[in-house]
Amino acid sequence: MTPGKPLRSDGAETRTRLKEEAQRLFALRGLEGVSVQDIISAAGQRNSASLRYYFGNKLELARELVVDGARLIDEDRQARVDRLEAEGALNVRAVLGALLFPMLELADRTGQPTYIRMIANFQLNDRAFLREALENKWNAGYQRCNALLRDLLPDIDPAIVDHRLSLVGIYGNAVLAAWEASRDSGEPGRLWAPGYAVSNLMDTFEGMLVALPSEETRSQLGESKSNRETAR
Repeated sequence: MTPGKPLRSDGAETRTRLKEEAQRLFALRGLEGVSVQDIISAAGQRNSASLRYYFGNKLELARELVVDGARLIDEDRQARVDRLEAEGALNVRAVLGALLFPMLELADRTGQPTYIRMIANFQLNDRAFLREALENKWNAGYQRCNALLRDLLPDIDPAIVDHRLSLVGIYGNAVLAAWEASRDSGEPGRLWAPGYAVSNLMDTFEGMLVALPSEETRSQLGESKSNRETAR
């Protein structure tokens, strides 16, 4: 396809359909569990070369899908943090909101309800590909929020904070994927139906970060640091 050449309306529709079906399949099966033919068939295409024509290959299509959503999430996060800083309203819960709500609201912006599940699947099964696709560029808002959270938790050992931030990221992707699947089904069920569900979810994120480490954890942290010093 000639660079910069506008797509015909039917070509744009085909491209969009391929992306929608690929995202849905990647969300369900991961990168390795989906073939080019799976995507073409799900998109209702007769021409088996259509995916190669529009995207080059399956990995390039997956990379474009990752960046499409990541760019929107990152822009939203950065704007939210900018507002918090301008208003002098930085606190743990507010920064967590800047992390969470851009993902919760993504489907409303794009009309595609499977992005979080796709990312959660990639994070679990194709982490190297996901990191490469993001290029340390489209997660800048995520890293910015994490840096602020470290600054807002000065009374907890930095090693514990970093460990908890990793756990929050894993937990967050998993629970938001479950929320997205429930929303996609049109039946939120008991977990997501209550009006307090999202606020209570925020409580769990906040609790994971601000809870004082137990004596057991502090003791094991000290042992770990001592062992590292001895190893040197």
